[in-house]
Parts: sequence; C-alpha cells; structure tokens
Amino acid sequence: MVQQERVRLALLGAGPIGLRHLEILDSEVVCETVAVVDPSPAGAKVASKYDVAYYPDLSAMLDEIRPDGVINATPNKLHVPLSLTCLDRGIPVLVEKPVSDSLKDALDLANASERHGVPVLVGHHRRFNPIVRKAREIVSSGELGHLTAISATWLAHKPEDYFDVSWRSESGGGPVMINLIHDIDSLRFIAGDIEAVQAMTSNARRGFQIEDTAAILFRFKGGALATIMLSDTVASPWSWELTSGERTSYTYPNTGQDCYLFAGTKGSLGVPTMTKWRHDGARSWQVAMSHDQVIVEAEDPLQLQARHFAHVICGQEEPITTARDAAKTLEVVVAIHDSALSSSQIVLP
Repeated sequence: MVQQERVRLALLGAGPIGLRHLEILDSEVVCETVAVVDPSPAGAKVASKYDVAYYPDLSAMLDEIRPDGVINATPNKLHVPLSLTCLDRGIPVLVEKPVSDSLKDALDLANASERHGVPVLVGHHRRFNPIVRKAREIVSSGELGHLTAISATWLAHKPEDYFDVSWRSESGGGPVMINLIHDIDSLRFIAGDIEAVQAMTSNARRGFQIEDTAAILFRFKGGALATIMLSDTVASPWSWELTSGERTSYTYPNTGQDCYLFAGTKGSLGVPTMTKWRHDGARSWQVAMSHDQVIVEAEDPLQLQARHFAHVICGQEEPITTARDAAKTLEVVVAIHDSALSSSQIVLP
C-alpha cells in the first residue's frame, strides 16, 4: 500500500491518553481520525468535538467504517482482546503501553500479528524522542568505549488525589508498571536487552497493596550493570517527566537535571542534558576531564509515532516496537515483581 492520501485511523478509548492521540491526529498531515469507539458517554462527546463517527462497539465500527488502522488506548486488560479483533480483520494496530498486563497475552498478540502478517506497533513513544535516539546512537557508536555501568532514576511525588482513581492503588497500578516501564524500554532501546533482574520493593510510605518505592539491579547482555531507583512519594527533580521537557498531555516543570547516566571505558553520557564527559589525557581519575553538550532539536515523539504508524500501515516501514519486542519490556517488569517477592535474582529466558 503506497501512501497517497491521509491514512484513516479509528481510536479505541476516549480517556486522557486517547484524547492526546486525537490532539495529535487533528494536526497531522499524513493521517486523520475517522471514528471514536468507547462505550462511555465521554466517547460520544469526544467524537462530537472532533466531528467524527461514534460507536460504542468495536465490531460495528470495523464493519461500517473499515479504517486503515486502529489506535488502542483502552485500559490495559483490553489491549490484547480488542487488538486481536482488529488483527482478525487484517487491520494494523497501535496499542498503548504496556502491551498487556499479562506476559502470556502479550505473546499471544505477537503470535497473532506474525500469523496474520498484520503489524502491531506498541506505544513506547519515547523511542521516537530525538534525545533517546541520539543517546542510542552515541552508545552504539562506541564513542563511550565499552558500556559498563548505567544509573537511572524515576523519583517524584504523585499528589494524594492521584489515587482517587481506585485502580491506581491496586495490583497493576504501581509505578513500576505505570511509569518505570517507559524507562525500562528506553534503557533496552539504548543499551540492549536485559538478561537478569534483582529487586526490592516497599509500600511503607503509603501502605497500598502496590509498591511506592523500588531498588533494582539489571545485568545487560552486553555486560553492563545498571542500578535503578524508583519512588513516587519523594520530593525530587530526577525523573524523565521532570528532566526531558518532552511534550505530553500534562504540564511538568523542567528541572534541567539528568535521570540517566551511561558510563563507559572511554567516556560517559548524561541524559537528557546530553552532556558527554571524557579525560583529556590518560584515562585516570587523577587526570582532568572535559565535557561538552550535544544539542538535540526537540520534536514531539507522539507526533513522530503517529507518522511512523501511518508509514507502517502503508508498508513503508517496519514497527519500531513490535508486540514481541514490547513483550520483552513487559517481561522485565514481571521479573522485577517476581524478584522482589522471592528475594532472588531472576534470569530472563
């Protein structure tokens, strides 16, 4: 399919993430929204606002509208069953992260995509952020030498009313699955696959059944070791949302700090400030170091993701994050919880 006209997309789910997708598509030149599917009254209001067709039922929409692709921004438990319905009709899907709340279901979706020959793109949108892409380029180039150590932080304070939505304090609503999964995927994209996980979690601050704090170790297949600190109950400037300046549906202050550090035998890189450090002479802690900053032009990763999805639908590009690739990121999240429960290292298959 060669792209000649705007790709016609339907949106599943009229919640905050779905609304952000609609905002993006409303200004896009390569794709457009033709329908909104959501059984709640909010769905009809959103469809009316954007002057597109409204359906409370997915199958009815697929029968009548026959879109070129579908964006699945429904609750996690609906990601796989609704995406499978689309694949059965031969319709490509952009499904929001996490690809599923079940590793088995995620792999079922990957198998179905491959069996039908219909692409699935998973919405790990940070892979489109120019900062993340540049960090991947620098690490992959060998400029830092052999990547040896990585440090990552997701430390912030969620307000109390955040938890007025009940599922956010229940299983599956913790910051590892909701927030850190983005960082895990970014680290995998930049530094390669993770082969072992060891973790401790705590719910001591809020007392919910979910974690509010975690300390995690990763071993990457390339040999690098990583430490990750996570908490959503601390006053801190060190998280991607507070450091990257990335446009989202929310407004965050930019603290100008780094939340990732990549350390190699020849140099190190702070992200997202993109500050590179190296020794001017011999590589020794007794020798002065110099640093410079890589300038990266900002672009909205969700806008870039929408364009990529249009190109995927038209057969011009392969999905940057397939369902099988996203399942690997989900596998790490599952391993974090399993490691914390068993107090043991989890080696990933």
